[in-house]
Amino acid sequence: MIRIIEITDHIRDIEKLRNYNYLVSNDLIKKVSEIIENVRKFGDKSIIEYTEKFDNVKLDGIKVDEDDIKKAYRKVTNQQIKAITIMKKRLMNNEKIFFKNIKNTCSVNDGIKFKKIVQPIQSVGCYIPGGKARYPSTLVMCSVPARIAGVKRIVAISPPQDDGNVDPLTIVTSDICEIDEFYKIGGPHGIAALAFGTQSLKKVDKIVGPGGSYVTAAKQVISSSTSIDMLAGPTELLIYADGLADPRLVALDLISQAEHSTDTICGVITESKSVASKIKNEIESIISNDKISRKEIVKQSLERNGFIAIAENENKIIEFINEMAPEHLEIMIKNGGEKVAKKVTSGLTLVGENTPSSASDYLLGSNHVLPTMSFGKTRSSLSVMDFIRINNIISSSKKELRVLAPYIKCVTEAEGLFNHYEAVRNRLENKK
Repeated sequence: MIRIIEITDHIRDIEKLRNYNYLVSNDLIKKVSEIIENVRKFGDKSIIEYTEKFDNVKLDGIKVDEDDIKKAYRKVTNQQIKAITIMKKRLMNNEKIFFKNIKNTCSVNDGIKFKKIVQPIQSVGCYIPGGKARYPSTLVMCSVPARIAGVKRIVAISPPQDDGNVDPLTIVTSDICEIDEFYKIGGPHGIAALAFGTQSLKKVDKIVGPGGSYVTAAKQVISSSTSIDMLAGPTELLIYADGLADPRLVALDLISQAEHSTDTICGVITESKSVASKIKNEIESIISNDKISRKEIVKQSLERNGFIAIAENENKIIEFINEMAPEHLEIMIKNGGEKVAKKVTSGLTLVGENTPSSASDYLLGSNHVLPTMSFGKTRSSLSVMDFIRINNIISSSKKELRVLAPYIKCVTEAEGLFNHYEAVRNRLENKK
C-alpha cells in the first residue's frame, strides 16, 4: 500500500519520492498556446466553442447574472451559507490584522526623499476549479485577501456543470464575498479570457487560484503578459511524527489529503521504525475495513506517491523537510513543535495533534491556496501581499545631485553607459 523507506540522501531521496510527471510538458504548452491564441483572436466565440468541447455544455452567455444568483440561493442550505460566512469572517480577520502592519514608509538620506507607498492592484481574476467538482472555499481564499488589500475589481471564473450553470454554492459564495463579476468558464480558455479579455469580459491585471495541469500550463503561457500568483502542482502533505504520535490520526490526515487526486503527494517523516509500521498498518486497516469515500482515489494516490520516511535524528528530519518544502507540514510531536516550526520551510506549518491540514483547508482562518513543488522555500500562502504593489517615490534637488555626480560619472564610465552621466551633467550646468 504505502512505502516505508530509510533516508540516506535527503535531496536525492526527495527527487525519487516526488512524481514529476505532473510538471508542464512542452506538448501541453503547445496545445494550450493554440487555445489561448484562438481566444485572443475570436473572444466569446472561442470561449463558447471550447466550453462545449471540454465541458460538454453549450452556453448562450458566459456571465453569471442576478437570476442565476437567486436560483442558486434556493439550492443551498442555511447551514452551508453560515459555514461560508464564518470561513470568510475568520480569514478576513486574520488578513486585516496582517494588513495593518504593512505600512507606508518615508526616509530622508542626505536630503533625498524616498517613499514606499502601499497600493492595491487594480483588478484581479480568481480561477475557481469546478465542473464535476465544487470548490466554493477556494473562492473565499482568493477573493477575501484581494478585498482587504483594496482591489477595486474582483472577477471570478469557474467551469459550468452539466446543466450549464456553475455549482450553486460557489455562486452563493461569490455573492457573500461581493465578487464584482462572475463568469461560467474554466480551463485554459478561461485563463486566456482573464488575461486578454473578450467581448464580454474585460481583462484583469493578475490571475490567482489553483487548477489542473491545463490551467497551470495556461498560467505559465500568459505569465509573460499578465501577472500570476504561482504555478501549482497536486496537493502535498508531510507529517513529522514522533514515537508518541497517534498512528490513526496520522493515517487519517494522510487519507484526507490523498482523496484530492491520484497524483497527491502524502508522506510521513519519523525517527521511529515502530511508528512507521503502526501508521502503515492503520492506513491499510482504514482502507480495507472502513467505508471511506473516494476509496479508489485514496488507494491509488498512496500506492503511487505515498511514503513513510525514516531518518536518523531530528536534524536529518529538518533537512528533509526544508528540502521538500511541502505545501502542508504537520508537526505531530510531543515536545518542541513550536521550536521546530521556526526552523522549517513549508507552504503552511501546522503544529500539534489538533491542527489537521483538513481543518486549515477551511475554517482555521488560514489560506489554502499554497505553494507546491518545493516553492514553499521562496513563498507562502496567498495573502494580501499578493494583491498589493509598492510604489517607490523618490525626489532629489540639484544640490544632492551635485554631491553624487562624481560617483555617478565613475560608475557610468565603468559600465560604458556614458549618456547616463550626460543626463546628470547637463542638469548641473543648467543655470535655471
